[in-house]
Amino acid sequence: MKANIITIPGDGIGPEVVAEAVRLLDIIANKFGHEFKYSEQLMGGCSIDKHGVALTDEALADCKASDAVLLGAVGGPKWDDPNAKVRPEQGILALRKGLGVFANLRPAKPHPALFDSSPLKPEKLKGVDVLVIRELTGGLYFGHKAREKVNGHTRAIDTLEYHDYEVERVVNLAFRLAAGRRKKVSSVDKANILESGRLWRQIASGIAAEHPDITFEHVLVDTAAMRLVNAPASFDVLVTENMFGDILTDEASVLCGSMGMLPSASLGEGGPGLYEPIHGSAPDIAGRGIANPVGTILSAALLLRHSLHLEKEAATVEAAVDSAIADGCRTADLGGKLGTKQMTDEIITRLRA
Repeated sequence: MKANIITIPGDGIGPEVVAEAVRLLDIIANKFGHEFKYSEQLMGGCSIDKHGVALTDEALADCKASDAVLLGAVGGPKWDDPNAKVRPEQGILALRKGLGVFANLRPAKPHPALFDSSPLKPEKLKGVDVLVIRELTGGLYFGHKAREKVNGHTRAIDTLEYHDYEVERVVNLAFRLAAGRRKKVSSVDKANILESGRLWRQIASGIAAEHPDITFEHVLVDTAAMRLVNAPASFDVLVTENMFGDILTDEASVLCGSMGMLPSASLGEGGPGLYEPIHGSAPDIAGRGIANPVGTILSAALLLRHSLHLEKEAATVEAAVDSAIADGCRTADLGGKLGTKQMTDEIITRLRA
């Protein structure tokens, strides 16, 4: 197979972890007889510094024309002025919207060898295999925004808006994916307070009625947050709106011992997918060669699976990561001493075997 992959290293530790994922993808290409070509684009703070915008039209066009996009992370203190009109995060929002990737898939399956790295008791982690599906192109992040003066005070406005079709497509995806897992969908909302939550609940109920073979439940977001720490194994596929999904998936990272372990895939209806670790740019450790590359490497595995439809190759990467973790390979965030490159070396050694 030939594939054109756009890499967006971004800011902070982004370039370090993306470089390791590309190194691993090259090993996969050589092992299985594929040809992966890479083109690099700027996004985030580095794009602001060079072009004055967080994502150029040219960069977005290249991403749209690719087979898949692999992203590191964006942002950092240098661009953190709350009054700035151009911010790094505008790039990721524009990229998601431009690619039409409406569903963000974030799996959280703690490795038994890392149970001690989580603050939760090991017995709470047994059997945990959660897939959070976060709606990605609607809600507060894309609603009307304003800041204005009213009676001598400053008022900020963000609107939480959803159309029926935005809810339908992401909930339908949740049921499709649950059918290949443990056949349970938990729809998370705030229907007791929000009108958008009541629309979400109404639509989710209608779709659930079409899938009698799949167990379905509504869960208020505050209850979902509680259950993620006291009964995480009770979830299979969890689907929710944009902001709730952002918060809950960061919470779910605690189950796996470190945010550096978790990948994500952002998918739409055709077109290239967007793949990135869930962690941020970690400017405090940038350039030191100690960032955990596993979240980005597992994101590359999702890229192989969902955009290139190379299931065997994706499973090979995941098995190599599992083997390295089982053998005690650890970066600093997990209490180990391996650097970014050394951790990748350990994974590649097992992949080649």
